Amino acid sequence: MKVSRRLTIGVALLAAGGVAALGALVGNGQAAHTAGVKVAVVADTGSLNDKGFNTLAVQGLTKAEKVLGVDGRVYPTATAADRAPNLQAAAQAGYGLVIANGVLFAFGPLNTVAPQFPKVKFAGTDVNYGDVQGAPPNVRGIQFREQEAGCLVGNIAALQAKHEHDKVISALGANKVPAIVRYFAGYNYCAKRAYPKIQVLNNYANDPTFEDQAKCKASTLGQIARHAKIVFMVAGSCGLGGLDAVKRAGVWGIGVDADQYFLGSFILTSAVKHVEISTYDTIQQYVKDPSGFKTGFNANYTLKNGGVGYGRLSSKLPKAWQKVLKKSTDKLEKLIISGKVKPPAQ
Repeated sequence: MKVSRRLTIGVALLAAGGVAALGALVGNGQAAHTAGVKVAVVADTGSLNDKGFNTLAVQGLTKAEKVLGVDGRVYPTATAADRAPNLQAAAQAGYGLVIANGVLFAFGPLNTVAPQFPKVKFAGTDVNYGDVQGAPPNVRGIQFREQEAGCLVGNIAALQAKHEHDKVISALGANKVPAIVRYFAGYNYCAKRAYPKIQVLNNYANDPTFEDQAKCKASTLGQIARHAKIVFMVAGSCGLGGLDAVKRAGVWGIGVDADQYFLGSFILTSAVKHVEISTYDTIQQYVKDPSGFKTGFNANYTLKNGGVGYGRLSSKLPKAWQKVLKKSTDKLEKLIISGKVKPPAQ
């Protein structure tokens, strides 16, 4: 995988580690011969080592290189001003599919860059196609039902709080964007469904960069001061600061996007959004038929098709209690898939 010159040695090591992490997914399959198929991922602001949203996109591209044999490249995005130049650079460099990794690509970069390169296919992770001004015909949106994943971890959080005789849990977002609003909505709805007496604190760190860890740390400490014993961190790299505060305070944290249990056993569980799957699926569809790759719509990832879910439960929990939480949450998952429970999107 080629990466632009701004990529640090540390991130390069992360990408290499991602290959190993994907071993179980890749198996022993041989890469298909797809010489000449070039795919770029333009990351959003925040490190590629954000242990979440950007990291997962890199993993999806890495798998596509290994399994499908595509020629891939990652363009890190240092600031908001880099989004449009990175999209342009990828298109000009001959990448036939360019995946923009983040909701804010919908508001400006995609609607101005995509029309300049009508033969290039663009896809936007967390981008709602309807939000892209002018509806460029060569753009595909990729959406997730975050409210479903939020619902599952809200159920776990509420049951855990009740079990520990606590009544306050919280959710912290970096900034108010649609995906975070959906996470919050599902979390609140299913927490109160599981334990009507629960109080849920909802706050934003007001960090449009999604990487100011000090802001998330300060906001998290504020929630903990208001007696939150479980904090759902929905904030990208910013959230790593908040989770550090959670760990130091000795309360529970809930991760987001990736299964963030690797941060420590203080992670109760995680609301998982499989960006690595959506990235790989999108590339795979493009490889099958580059000229016929469908755009002008949203591809949707849900519990039903394996696009969202929840991560492992903390090993600090007694095994018998883990079984109770898992049984309840797996039952809830089936109810959501069947349509009997419908977590709200806002």
